[in-house]
Amino acid sequence: MSKLSGRAAIVTGSGRGIGRAIALKLAAEGASVVVNDLDAGPAEETVAEIKEAGGQAVACPGSVTEEGFAERIVGVCTESFGGLDIIVNNAGYTWDNVVQKMTDEQWDAILDVHLKAPFRLLRAAQPYLKTHPVAHHRKVVNISSIAGLGGNAGQVNYSAAKAGVVGLTKTMAKEWGRYRVNVNAVAFGLIETRLTSGAGEIEVEGKEIKVGVNPDLLAAMARTIPLGRGGTTREAAGAVYLMCLPESDYVSGQVLVCGGGYE
Repeated sequence: MSKLSGRAAIVTGSGRGIGRAIALKLAAEGASVVVNDLDAGPAEETVAEIKEAGGQAVACPGSVTEEGFAERIVGVCTESFGGLDIIVNNAGYTWDNVVQKMTDEQWDAILDVHLKAPFRLLRAAQPYLKTHPVAHHRKVVNISSIAGLGGNAGQVNYSAAKAGVVGLTKTMAKEWGRYRVNVNAVAFGLIETRLTSGAGEIEVEGKEIKVGVNPDLLAAMARTIPLGRGGTTREAAGAVYLMCLPESDYVSGQVLVCGGGYE
């Protein structure tokens, strides 16, 4: 039997990139997955891929920052799969600038998606977790970053949000231990996604936001990593999977750095 058979999981931001890889990995190991993306198309594509491989999944598109979204996705999971066992707070993007040029809009948008949205989802899940106890350990994995552990120039908003995720994780581990819920964080280093590839733009709720890293800078960054390269989305998903396994049932309140040896 697969390690996660019978588990129901929510993975936010799982239509693309790291989130998609996490959803595919959890489904391959037996979990039923609620796939979320800002846009319906990518979410449905991930669901289709999971089903084609013999897994179970449903889509719940929408912005994690919307009022009522947290309650909606919890409802989709419990109604579709009869439970809620794994939450992966992954959704997010970057909107960079140095502090003197950063607007309140940039600051608020990144704090909302990376920190307020996970808080809201965990708050929405609490009534269900409290009133529906199970024999196994449930798992929460919050996605942080090495930028949240050591800072990163030009990313004061993102670094602050990801540092907040660490505080959220450690506090929830203490609050939810009595529910047999393990709460951990995975802090990613350089992972190869559309947000870290060559410079470009993404559209987020009607805003065109510049993302990406200069290729020369990307190559220089890779040389500072002890393993000599950035990570793949599959490797990133593997780190999250470790925190969802029964073997990690006595690990809680911890931050796992997935950065190829770079911290």
